[in-house]
Amino acid sequence: MKTVQVEIGGKTISLETGRLARQANGAVLVRCGDTVVLVTAVVREEAREGQDFFPLTVDVEERHYAAGKIPGGFIKRESRPSEKAILAARQIDRPLRPLFPKGFMNEVHVVATTLSVDLENAHDVLCTIGASAALTISEIPFGGPVGSVRIGLIDGRFVVNPTLTETQEESTLDLVVTGTRDAIVMVEAGAKEVDEATVVEALKVAHEEIKKLIDVQLELREAVGKPKWQIPEYAVDPAVYVEVQHAYGAEMDRVTQIVDKQERQTATSELRAAIVEALAGGDDVDPERLVQVRRAAAKLERDIIRRRIAVDKRRPDGRGAEDIREITCEVGVIPRTHGSALFTRGQTQALTMSTLGGTGEFQRIDDLSIVEKKRYIHHYNFPPYAVGETGFMRGPKRRDIGHGALAERALLPVLPDETEFPYTMRLVSEILESNGSSSMASVCGSSLSLFDAGVPVKAAVAGIAMGLIKEGDDYVILTDIAGVEDHLGDMDFKVAGTADGITALQMDIKISGVTFAILGEALAQARRARHHILEKMRATIAEPRPELSPYAPRIFTIQINPDQIGLVIGKGGETIRGMTDEFGVDIDIEDDGTIFICAPDQESADGVIARITAMTKEIEVGDVFTGRIVKTTDFGAFVELKKGTDGLIHVSRLGKKGERVKSVEDVVKRGDTITVEVVEIDKARNRIGLKPLKLPEKD
Repeated sequence: MKTVQVEIGGKTISLETGRLARQANGAVLVRCGDTVVLVTAVVREEAREGQDFFPLTVDVEERHYAAGKIPGGFIKRESRPSEKAILAARQIDRPLRPLFPKGFMNEVHVVATTLSVDLENAHDVLCTIGASAALTISEIPFGGPVGSVRIGLIDGRFVVNPTLTETQEESTLDLVVTGTRDAIVMVEAGAKEVDEATVVEALKVAHEEIKKLIDVQLELREAVGKPKWQIPEYAVDPAVYVEVQHAYGAEMDRVTQIVDKQERQTATSELRAAIVEALAGGDDVDPERLVQVRRAAAKLERDIIRRRIAVDKRRPDGRGAEDIREITCEVGVIPRTHGSALFTRGQTQALTMSTLGGTGEFQRIDDLSIVEKKRYIHHYNFPPYAVGETGFMRGPKRRDIGHGALAERALLPVLPDETEFPYTMRLVSEILESNGSSSMASVCGSSLSLFDAGVPVKAAVAGIAMGLIKEGDDYVILTDIAGVEDHLGDMDFKVAGTADGITALQMDIKISGVTFAILGEALAQARRARHHILEKMRATIAEPRPELSPYAPRIFTIQINPDQIGLVIGKGGETIRGMTDEFGVDIDIEDDGTIFICAPDQESADGVIARITAMTKEIEVGDVFTGRIVKTTDFGAFVELKKGTDGLIHVSRLGKKGERVKSVEDVVKRGDTITVEVVEIDKARNRIGLKPLKLPEKD
């Protein structure tokens, strides 16, 4: 067993190996405070026959026992991973995947299992560190290690690996950064309108801490690391490449400049097939020759497009580096939804619908975070037809969940708080067409949809995807990247925010050599693009509609004394259920006595508010009630003023013109309805005195 330690942000992170999961190729136990994760890495000995892609799988297994919890629901065991676990798995996968050698096709499975969480130290960055360490000490070929840290911004000061509470309640920045010793490779961030310069400074702070994490992993490898597998270098035969270039270079240059995405894809696919058939076809095919021709054709396409962009400064569709494709915005496009918007940018199109519900319709969170519920939910759907393909639709994929979470994070800082707007909000973005950056289209469409729904958001939010092509010393930063630029580019950089600052950021870098100066330049270019898109959105709808959709429920709020909550609920919920059924409303009561009433119309709301107000109002002299006689005695009659509270009409007040009656029951009987006025309140004896304003008429 070997353990190494490093101090990051004033906390000790330890890496242990050799005690647990010893049959895995690599296994590391990572600990910070009382948060402990076990991360394993296993490789398949042989690549599957015909495998033409690298099959990396990353799973994060959240165990509820780690936090002393039992899973909710009827099935008391973990099954489908939570959204948080899926996002953590993507956060690990994205920086690791580019660091495996090109041409390595063996299946690799990384599993991070949470064994203990202290609800103070986040386990997601520990999982990334553990995955890197497990791969680093194993025989699996891997170009790491990498380190990962979270950066917060509290009272203008950067905090490395803040606690969960600090991140949730105090920080204006939640920035997760993963990198190698030489460069940052992945960024995931949410922010409360933070400026670009602050983000760049945060990245610099993160990278210094990342270097410490890399050093400690190298120390662990030096002590227990296994010899790495030697993988044949992925190479294209220069002679074959020259042959393909000479015969088909001009035609490849032509087809890769077709503006329409589907036409270009069809033409390039047909050309690659023709190249293979012409140069490696026939009955007696040499397998190695076939592989080399395919590689040469793919490299030719890549080289032509990248050189044209980086050196000649010409993009596949003819745009300049900062040009944004044509944008159109529409709102109110779907009749019965509470809000809807259609955002189209070139060949990317997002239709987003808003639905408003009562406070009781929030999403309950059953994971290992400190968040227990969400009142704002964003879902993203990417069906196969969006890119002209067929496919299975069996629920959201990990990519759908990741893009939905990014859009949710982008809009969260501008939403009104619950006291101002006591609604649960669900947005659904349907991607109808895609040629690059559908996630950012969903951000723009969602902002427009909220405006259309009449949600009083603080500001509009727009998103833009940036790219980078770097050839030697030549590079170009691309605004609004299309699909081919994303696929063949060196950086995918998504930035969302308001006119005042960044609210969400996601970045993946595939190469080294991307300096902080280039990142700062990309952020500044993204800011210009964001302002351009916001102007287009503002021309369609400049501010939230003053009224909610007529189809949206109306929510009303009243405040009562917390001591009276039981009175409103009633025995076994009898009273609140009765009002819900009678008025056709939903009623939710908070512990502080705030009552939210979700009603279909004003009349229903007025009725239930009047009932609750009468039920909970403090009785005062002069108040008038119409109630039922619940008891008669020799000295008077008791009237129910409200549930649980009776008042007494003394026998002396039952006679006409002061006359004394012989018997109370000569005037009123139990069950009679009578209107009375409060004339006396004796708190010491808990007695309320009444006088009748109108006596029941006798037959």
